[in-house]
Amino acid sequence: MATRVKRAFKYRFYPTDAQTAELSRTFGCVRKVYNMTLAARTEAWARQERVNYNATSAMLTAWKKTGELAYLNEVSSVPLQQAHRHLQVVFTNFFAKRARSKPSSVTVSQDTAGRWFVSLLCEDPAVQPLPAHGQAVGIDVGLGHLLTLSTGEKIANPRHERRDRERLARAQRKLSRKARGDGANRVKARRKVARIYVRITDRRRDHLHKLTTRLVRENQTLVIEDLSVRNMVKNRKLARAISDAAWSEFRSMLEYKAAWYGREVIAVDRWFPSSRLCSNCGTLAETMPLRVRTWKCNGCGATHDRDVNAAKNLLAAGLAVSVCGAGVRPQRRTPGGQSAAKQKPSQREP
Repeated sequence: MATRVKRAFKYRFYPTDAQTAELSRTFGCVRKVYNMTLAARTEAWARQERVNYNATSAMLTAWKKTGELAYLNEVSSVPLQQAHRHLQVVFTNFFAKRARSKPSSVTVSQDTAGRWFVSLLCEDPAVQPLPAHGQAVGIDVGLGHLLTLSTGEKIANPRHERRDRERLARAQRKLSRKARGDGANRVKARRKVARIYVRITDRRRDHLHKLTTRLVRENQTLVIEDLSVRNMVKNRKLARAISDAAWSEFRSMLEYKAAWYGREVIAVDRWFPSSRLCSNCGTLAETMPLRVRTWKCNGCGATHDRDVNAAKNLLAAGLAVSVCGAGVRPQRRTPGGQSAAKQKPSQREP
């Protein structure tokens, strides 16, 4: 039986001024009700009492009858009750020790740039496993090139943030000159900064969606490196570039699309020396500085492009995992007997 896949379809819409005012008022009321309900349930939990959905609904009815909160009657009761339902799911999962729930919903939201969206979460019967085939690819991520494939193909890094960096800096300087009490002018300046950020984010996400969809459609098995991006961005010199490359988002998209379409993603241990290992004979180079982009193997004399060689090694290691069912660990001995235990782990391209 085919797995039913739920997808979120997000559409931008353009409300009138009157609709915008009503939505903003509703959002404010929802936040108020959510926070008050959360406080009531948290206090009850501290007293070792449980408050259910029916009790919070009764609270809402009582709040509406007070003079201080009478304005809650001015908006639709549906989103206010939905705030209670969201909290009910959160507390139910908390008590049941479950981390997630899977509700279907229709959600209206506004981003930092002031754009309005409606999101529909529903089952998509169009998502079906693709025909299986034996094509496999190793994928090495980088900064000079966003991706290098074991086929030899290199995919350029669009550097979305760098392209808009000067424009963003100007907008941020203008915002910094606006006093906090400068009302509409400060709001306008902040909104301009936000528009640049969402422009960068939208372009990056669109590019990654097209790229990951193509890779998943073309390959049955996709092998990547299990990078610790959270630790890598601690490097101040590379943090901005790594964040712009969005390696974590790339991996996330690749994995959920592979699950949708019946593909397999294999992550190779991050300490596997993919850059220093000769993909032709298996000899391990002693060192491999980041500035070295091509190198010659001392064992067989083969000349390698650093990134293509790494992608080929990742592919070979990943296929070994697929066949043997074991994890890939760093190579401890080269064919010639040289120990690799003391060698430094491979690094990402600047």
